[in-house]
Amino acid sequence: MGPAQTGNTSEPEDIMTILDTSEQATSAVTVSLTRRERVVLAELGEDVTLEEIATRLFVTRNTVKSQVRSVYRKIGVSTRSEAVAWAIEHGIR
Repeated sequence: MGPAQTGNTSEPEDIMTILDTSEQATSAVTVSLTRRERVVLAELGEDVTLEEIATRLFVTRNTVKSQVRSVYRKIGVSTRSEAVAWAIEHGIR
């Protein structure tokens, strides 16, 4: 059965595009972080307390804690140092 008979019309170039896209998906998690989450993640690398981050962002400490938990979950880390290392690796500063 040829490509026309199976409905599969993918060319090698199309397959390479799909592979390139899937490789880019590993960094696509950055896109899934909200703008605020990226800001909070960058602030974590500044060696400041959650209270100081909250003051800088005009929100409560609890809001920052919630955003930090969300960031940790999305990027798959469990500590501040892991989050900072991830941010550096992905160019978030």
